[in-house]
Amino acid sequence: MICVSIGRGRHKHMLLEHQNLAEKGAKLVELRFDFIYTDVNLKRLLDDRPTAVLATCRRERDGGRWTANEEKRLTLLRAAIVAGVEYVDLEEDIAGSIPRFGKTKRVISYHNFRETPENLDEIHERMAKLDPDVVKIATMAHRPHDCIRMLKMVKDKSRTIPTVGLCMGEIGIPTRILQGKFGAPFTYATFHHERALAPGQLSYDQMSRIYHYDDINLQTNVYGVIADPIAHSLSPLIHNVAFRELKLNNVYVPFRIPSEDLEMFLKECAQLDIKGLSVTIPHKEAVLPLATRLDPAVEEIGAANTLVFDRDQRIAYNTDYKAAMESIDKAMTMQTAVSSYKESVALILGAGGVAKAIAYGLTRRGADVVITSRTYNRAKQLADELDCRAVEWGQRYKVKPNILVNGTPVGMHPNVDDSPYDVKYLTGSMVVFDTIYNPEQTLLIKQARQQNCVVVTGVDMFVGQAAVQFELFTGLAAPRQTMRDELKRTIGPVKF
Repeated sequence: MICVSIGRGRHKHMLLEHQNLAEKGAKLVELRFDFIYTDVNLKRLLDDRPTAVLATCRRERDGGRWTANEEKRLTLLRAAIVAGVEYVDLEEDIAGSIPRFGKTKRVISYHNFRETPENLDEIHERMAKLDPDVVKIATMAHRPHDCIRMLKMVKDKSRTIPTVGLCMGEIGIPTRILQGKFGAPFTYATFHHERALAPGQLSYDQMSRIYHYDDINLQTNVYGVIADPIAHSLSPLIHNVAFRELKLNNVYVPFRIPSEDLEMFLKECAQLDIKGLSVTIPHKEAVLPLATRLDPAVEEIGAANTLVFDRDQRIAYNTDYKAAMESIDKAMTMQTAVSSYKESVALILGAGGVAKAIAYGLTRRGADVVITSRTYNRAKQLADELDCRAVEWGQRYKVKPNILVNGTPVGMHPNVDDSPYDVKYLTGSMVVFDTIYNPEQTLLIKQARQQNCVVVTGVDMFVGQAAVQFELFTGLAAPRQTMRDELKRTIGPVKF
């Protein structure tokens, strides 16, 4: 179950949002009395309520907005209990002064906005003595290990007392999504993603539409993407919609993993029941020494974007390479001006992980590959590894390519008016491939179409690499059209 937090300054707006959530299927709503500007009218908020209610009035020191005196706050919470709310949130220090009454269930809460303390079990034991129906512990995560410790505590303690254990902040997002996997009675979400009431809180729409939270249970298999930063990733959208399409009891979660925490996180993946991971910036090369087996393409490319966990094995794959070459192969059959790879010059802009995978594929097919990057040393190093050529960024227009690949972020949202390649050098005899998928119709792609080039968009590659990952994860054919439709519905069109 998802408990959706509403914090609005006026009763009217709180009531409207409450009704809206009920219509969307929400079963439990937290009414944050501390957000209301005027005296709280409990009768107005609670009479004819469309869902069960958790009554909360949070002090400033606990992350709330209540600034009036403490006695008035306690009186309000007692009045909510007398009015028969389904749940009431009581901080640890006041739980003893507000006795149980009627059928209202007691959520005894602890909040720490600075850190995730080492003594989580001790904190839980302390709170368990305060007559709780639910223990809630929310702390700030600074490392992925904090999330592991928190979810382990939830799993262990929920066997005796229903326990919600959340880590706040972007690193803590997985704990919000995985509460049900580890036995918690509910998790928390906010009404709208732009109005989070706690750091890292996702919206009800995100939790229900993307992660299908109410379907997550103890048997759910966990997959995910590791990156830093992670907020931009659209991988959860298309993997979760694919799981849903095939009715698989799986969930795909974003994990923000700083470089210094990568090794420990991979060692602890078994504690989260993780079966597979997508790997992106900055970990594509760093995961190689941490894998137990490398696919042959990974050994050649020197980068991986997929890890599959098979008992005690971590097997690394590169599906960027496979997806990119599928897309370029198709484009080559459409470009009559280019008869074969062996007669082609391919100019690759960028020297990162994606560029490396595509350069590897093109060299294997016999193309004359030229790599350029704004950091020439990186381009030269990659060219030396793959036995191809490198040129300075400023010299890229002296190359006369049949195949042009953009592996840089130039043109990515929100900088949609930028292009890494001047339109006057585009010719109708070229295949132009932009690996950016958000937006799909980058300025480079738009201008290439205008010059009658055959184009390959980042959506083609993004869906392709995710589909191959899906098949490695599950052993099943990926619903590619469903994944593509979901991605395009989300990123939408872009106007220049």
